[in-house]
Amino acid sequence: MLLTTIAGSLPKPAWLAEPNRLWAPWRLPPETLQEGQRDAVLLALRDQEEARIDIVTDGEQTRQHFVHGFLEKIEGIDFSKRVTIGIRADRYQAEVPTVVGPIARRGPVHADEVRFARAHTTRKLKFEIPGPMTIVDTLHDAHYRDRARLAMEFAGAINAEARELAALGVDVIQLDEPAFNVYLDAVAEWGIEALNRAVEELACRTVVHICYGYGI
Repeated sequence: MLLTTIAGSLPKPAWLAEPNRLWAPWRLPPETLQEGQRDAVLLALRDQEEARIDIVTDGEQTRQHFVHGFLEKIEGIDFSKRVTIGIRADRYQAEVPTVVGPIARRGPVHADEVRFARAHTTRKLKFEIPGPMTIVDTLHDAHYRDRARLAMEFAGAINAEARELAALGVDVIQLDEPAFNVYLDAVAEWGIEALNRAVEELACRTVVHICYGYGI
């Protein structure tokens, strides 16, 4: 049987974040933000269930951006040192954080989001994590200065995170790699290797999402 799912993210309610804007600021104060995000997750889950989607997601309602939402808890990334660069081979200009030291995942990144979503749906659950190449392309690297090496560092961090999420009940881990449709030579040289490292020995099903057009 062919199971249905969505790419992952869904529009956020206007009361949570400004519509139609990338990196949209939250509209709720810090003291009520988590409650609002969780309300939005419940709405996203219900919408998918009512549409009879087989494999649901949390709609990425707790993340301002699909890449930077993962990076916020990764050591070695400085969000106070933002630089405007061209990403996706200069298709877009984006303000990105800077790699200032060794990349390290010191603890769970998305465990709380997964626990909440898992507790509020009986459907199969998918969770999306940015892929190594796309992460590298959405940063300013002032430390490694080697995209392939940096990608492998992130691949290890992604793998550790994905293993924990699978243990918490995620049925499908999706890696988002829009950069794969841009840097074709690099995909062959090191992108596939980094991707394979990221999903190494995962107990759950894995998929890769490569979008074209909107790939910021």
